[in-house]
Formats: sequence, C-alpha cells, structure tokens
Amino acid sequence: MSEIGRRKADHLELAATGDVGFHRKTTLLSCVELLHDALPELHVDELDTSVTLLGKRLRAPIVIAAMTGGTDEAGDVNRRLAAIAEARGLAFGLGSQRAMHVDPARASTFDVRAAAPTTLVLGNLGVVQAAAMSTGDVRALLDAVGADALCVHLNPAMEIVQPGGDRDFRRGLETLARLAAELGAPVVAKETGCGLSRGVGERLRDAGVRHVDVSGAGGTSWVAVETHRADPRARHLGEALWDWGIPTAASVAMVAGAGLDTIIATGGITSGLDVARAIALGAHAAGIARPTLQALRAGGEAEVHALLERVEAELRAAMLLTGSRDLSALREAPRVLRGELRDWLDRC
Repeated sequence: MSEIGRRKADHLELAATGDVGFHRKTTLLSCVELLHDALPELHVDELDTSVTLLGKRLRAPIVIAAMTGGTDEAGDVNRRLAAIAEARGLAFGLGSQRAMHVDPARASTFDVRAAAPTTLVLGNLGVVQAAAMSTGDVRALLDAVGADALCVHLNPAMEIVQPGGDRDFRRGLETLARLAAELGAPVVAKETGCGLSRGVGERLRDAGVRHVDVSGAGGTSWVAVETHRADPRARHLGEALWDWGIPTAASVAMVAGAGLDTIIATGGITSGLDVARAIALGAHAAGIARPTLQALRAGGEAEVHALLERVEAELRAAMLLTGSRDLSALREAPRVLRGELRDWLDRC
C-alpha cells in the first residue's frame, strides 16, 4: 500500500475507533438556548426542513460530511453513505481527492454517482495541493467523480503535526480566489476541525469566495488523529495542540456577520438540537461526519438511517417549539448565548 493509502486507512480506523475527540474543548453549542414558544400556531406537518444548498435542494439541512477515500474500504464507506444521502435527500462530502490525483487508479473509491445520482456531492482537495495544480486539473478531479462543488480544505494545524505533512501554506488565499473565479463550480473554503474566524471569513469574502464550512473545534480533532500516527518521540507538538481551534458555535457566529452566501456548520454535530442551534447562529446546513461512520460500523445502513431519523426528528421538534415554520424562520429565532460562547464572541 502507498504512503497515502496507509495514511487514509489509518485516518478511517482512528476516526471510527480512536481517542481523537477534543479533551477539554467543546463545540459550545450547548451554550445556545433557543427561546421556547408555547403558542407556536403550527401543525407539525407544516414544518419545512428543506434548503437549497450550493444550487441543489435538500430535504433537510444535513451533509454527511467529508471523511475518506483512496482505499477499497474507504470506497465502500463512501458508496454506502452516499446511497443513504440519496435516499434521505441529504448532501454528501468526499474525503480529500489528493489520493486519486497522485494515483488515478484510486478514482473509483471516490465515485459515488451510481449510488447517489441526484445527491449534492462535494469534492475535496487541500489548498496546498490546489495551489500546485492548474484550475483545469482541479476541475478534472471534480468531473471524474461528478461532484457538484469543491471543498478546499484548510488544515495547517493538522499538517504541522502530520508526519511528512505540508509546511508551506503561502498562496492559500490567492489559490481560493483563482478557483472561485475560474473553476465553474461552487468553491467552499473548509477547515478541518479548527474553525474559521471572522477575519478569515472576511478575507475569503473579499477574495470572491462565498461559501464556507467552519469545521470547528469540539468534535474530531484531526491534530489528535495525526498525533496518534506520529513517532512517539515526535508527539509532543500534537499533544500540545490537541485542543487547538475555535469552537464550532463560536466559529459559526463569527462568520455569520461576514457577508457570505453559505455557511455549513461541521465539527461535533451529533443531534438535531445541535443542527437547530447552529442554524439559529447563522448556518444554512450542518455536517455530520464521525457519528455516521461509527453507526455504519456498528449496525450497517439501518443504524445510519436510525441516527439520521433521530437527528431530523429533533430538528423538527426544535422548529415547532420555537415557532419556526421553515429554516429561514429558525435562523431568526430568538436565542440566548451563555457562558464561554458569549466570552468568545465578546472578545473576537
């Protein structure tokens, strides 16, 4: 197996079973209290959870978020989860397509269109790799798997801990601006577990990037994933940075004022109440990654469907109990921000 293949296999196993959660930091979504409406004047059947995301209509504002690709097992996971997204009217995100760029024979592990012909599929490439590629070559990666949009992931904290990871993060904004102008498909600037600040959101907006996935702190720590993979003598940096990042709730609230068209809240989303709180903070959809992989491992497709059914039921309940007929109303619903979240927003 190639080095990239070994890394992808490690990532998949650690994401499913490893101690890779943040140790002290949380998403801070629990600091968001939605105001109860005892007179919602709604029938449950009236609630509309649909949303148009990156040009496609979803039945619910949920992305089965980017995790994997590049190995046979990863390809199986991608196809099975993409089929679930298709059945439920959700979106699906691929893991980094760097593996298929290096070895085109790996492209089949990212190709989910047979399983998900109408699903919003998000391609994925690191900004460092994209900087070294022509726009045409990046577009070819999208076209090879029929992806509708491209997530360009930003992961400096992960890379500086990763054995043999990238060290040159120059030209990132320039690359995003080029792709946004030339790719001919939506470009989503996506962190990988450390969140986006208001300042980064504004710099992206000014560069012509209109869509972001905050991928905030509080869920899977990809620094932790790479710390487990590092030589024991070199783990000190990863251990020091294990909890690095902006909590998901704080990141969503920060970039909500940056004038962007799309905000996806990924990072530690585990319930429909998390989804509702993120939308009330300004998100348009939420990404769920590790819980879907763990459910697939534990009980196959039926367990993933059960997980997502619970998430959607909790979201509908939150909408009813805030008097929110649709997601636009939920985004305007009264909320109280408590504790550490308020501290983050007061200072940043």
